[in-house]
Amino acid sequence: MKRSISLRLSAMFAAVSLIVFTLTGTGLFLLMQHQLFNELRETLDARARIAGLIVTHASDVKKWAFVQEKLHDLSPADSRMHYYVEAADPRFRFGAPIAGKITGDVGPNYRLVRPAGYNYDLIVTSMTLPANGERPEVKLVVASDCMRTESMLRRFGIALGVLIVLSTIAVALLSRAVTRFGLAPLTRLSREAAQLSPSNRRQRLHAGELPKELHELATSFNGALERLDKAYDRLESFNADVAHELRTPVSILIGQTQVALTRDRSVVQLQQTLQSNLEEFERLRVIVNDMLFLSRSDRGERATELTEVSLRAEVERMLEFLEIPLEEAQLSVQVRGDAHAWVNTSLIGRAMSNLFVNAIQHSPPGTVLQSTIAPQNGHVEIAVSNPGEPLDPVVREHIFDRFYRIQEARSNSHENHGLGLSIVKAVAEMHGGTVFVRSANGVNTFGFSVAAHVGAALGDAAANASVAPDAARQGRAGLPLHVSP
Repeated sequence: MKRSISLRLSAMFAAVSLIVFTLTGTGLFLLMQHQLFNELRETLDARARIAGLIVTHASDVKKWAFVQEKLHDLSPADSRMHYYVEAADPRFRFGAPIAGKITGDVGPNYRLVRPAGYNYDLIVTSMTLPANGERPEVKLVVASDCMRTESMLRRFGIALGVLIVLSTIAVALLSRAVTRFGLAPLTRLSREAAQLSPSNRRQRLHAGELPKELHELATSFNGALERLDKAYDRLESFNADVAHELRTPVSILIGQTQVALTRDRSVVQLQQTLQSNLEEFERLRVIVNDMLFLSRSDRGERATELTEVSLRAEVERMLEFLEIPLEEAQLSVQVRGDAHAWVNTSLIGRAMSNLFVNAIQHSPPGTVLQSTIAPQNGHVEIAVSNPGEPLDPVVREHIFDRFYRIQEARSNSHENHGLGLSIVKAVAEMHGGTVFVRSANGVNTFGFSVAAHVGAALGDAAANASVAPDAARQGRAGLPLHVSP
């Protein structure tokens, strides 16, 4: 069952109000009780002093008759005041003893007594008067009933309880209206969020008029929408590029197969057709493998099975695999610098081969390619430079994008599917690095960086992430040489 924030806030406000009102009411009740009993004690003390003066001056039996008459006159007809004099000599006694259950104390020498058959208490005080003449030492007990006080406190307590309940109900109702008003921006925000759909991906939440707390939430949500929108655009572009790249080899396979089936062919002709189809299948396989690798990189995977190696040694090992392509292109390579880093050798080999293949395909015969390895701010940069026409800044910004090619500037672009440099970028990111391209003085330099230390390569957030072992196995199986820029 879904809970309403408005109802929860109203209930909490009501509960808090009930607690506050109850504590306040209890305090008022105790204060009034204390004040009423103070007044009752003052009245009792005044009566006790008068009775004490009367008893003190009685020194013989004759005068004691006068005391009894005065004490009788001081006792009202409604029996609210009670006097009792206790003495060893029966002649100097007055009244009946005050008997009952002691229910409490309301101060020094003041007790509350509940006589049998009474539904209210008596407040009782006593004093000892010294002997005077014939009269022995006596004990004077004065009591006053608390019926009016207790009745007033009872009515006050009931009224206070009713007020507390009514006030709590009023607070609950008012807080319901207040919380609805206060949560109105959140309701509007929810309606705006409900209107978001793939058909209006550019819509964003209006955060300008929201309160501070919701403004931060809306801003963060808009940021997430912006990232999702870019990812969606990237996915749409990627799907369109994939469809475009796969359409050509598929069309060739269909066309060649249809032509082969139109009439009888010799074994040699069928072998030629199958050989051509095999080349297209190989191209499809490369594209699919590269796309799978890039999809794993998009999920934020980091390189594992890291080994500390000499990057110069890895470059020289890669050049041994490229010896034949370099000889056919009449190119040579000069390697400069060295550094050690923690890398996955298969993935790094794949990225290096892509850089060298890119340079081989776009360098005139007889030139020398420059490979540079240099430490840089906790990273190691690996770059390959080749002579060529200057690259436009716009081109340099998108050169590592998937399926990006420059048809006018690259005469052999029809041979490539445009994922080679994208794979370089993915490998660099898996190792906590970046990619870069520079163009100056007739020399174009493509390169990437990797973190020099294993902690920086993995990153704190991705320390336990794993790159798919299939990627490393594909690299060891020979895929690093089977890519194009």
